[in-house]
Amino acid sequence: MDQKGATDMTPAFGLTTKVIDSLYLEAMVLADEARSYFDQFSRNARADMTPLQRVSLSCESLKVTTRLMHSTAWLLAQRSPQGTSNPLAAAAPSETTTVETLPEEARTLIRESEDLYARIQRLDKKLAHASEMHSPALDLRARLEQAF
Repeated sequence: MDQKGATDMTPAFGLTTKVIDSLYLEAMVLADEARSYFDQFSRNARADMTPLQRVSLSCESLKVTTRLMHSTAWLLAQRSPQGTSNPLAAAAPSETTTVETLPEEARTLIRESEDLYARIQRLDKKLAHASEMHSPALDLRARLEQAF
């Protein structure tokens, strides 16, 4: 399918190039904020944390990174001229009780990454549902209607 065909199909369920680009920009900004925070925090405050808190923070930073990487990869695939049908890769959820023991800025980054991932997951499900509903007969009918 060419780029025009992919663009024509997506607006029906809200996945336009503008939406994809906006989500991609959000993912990249959040990834930069997360990298900066976790890198700086590890230098400044880890010494004051218990070993369990340090391990928890490390695990949560990896979960944030994984969610953002999966989200970014999915968005890049959607931007591809060939289009894609690859589903969004699964990412481990954060444990609420663990997250609540972390500093506020870490909790904010975790929640933001979960929110972004959840929104992209909803789009992925819509795409999967739309592709299941795809009918070659309806495509032929639409082409015939355009021709005549």
